[in-house]
This record gives sequence, C-alpha cells and structure tokens, in this order.
Amino acid sequence: MASINISLPDPMHDYVQARIDRGQYASASEYVRDLISRDQGGIEDQKRWLRDLDASVSDTLAEMKAGGGVDLDTACNAALADIDGLANSSRA
Repeated sequence: MASINISLPDPMHDYVQARIDRGQYASASEYVRDLISRDQGGIEDQKRWLRDLDASVSDTLAEMKAGGGVDLDTACNAALADIDGLANSSRA
C-alpha cells in the first residue's frame, strides 16, 4: 500500500482528531480513505446523471422532430391560465 503525507491547518487537524476520538474513524488514514471513496462515488453519480440527461435531451429532440411534444409558449400559456383559474376560484 502506498502512503501520502499531508499537512493540515490546526483547525482541520483538530476536526479529524475529534472524529477519531468519537469513534467515527479508527485513524486519520481511514478518514481520508472514506473521503476519497465518497468523492469517487460522487463523480460516478455525476457522470451517470449527465448520461441520463443527454439521453433525455436526445429522446426529446427526436420526439420533437417527429412532430410530438408541445410548443413552449403553448405550454406556458396553458399553465398560466390554470394558475389564473385557481386564483380566481379561490377568491370566489
């Protein structure tokens, strides 16, 4: 196993030590390994989210090219009309 030496400002060192003292981690190395694992997981989640977004955009564009979907102005006008209708019915 490789090792890395790091320097921390006193407040960060104290924070890590407090986590160890409370039994949340066995050592500073365990704490850093956990942070790295979480970072790796977050990056994978972000990549997956972006792939899903790209697929959704591609699907939507294909649907629009095939004549499907709803014009944005039409959708917004319908939503505003619904909101106005709700506001007017609550005043009555």
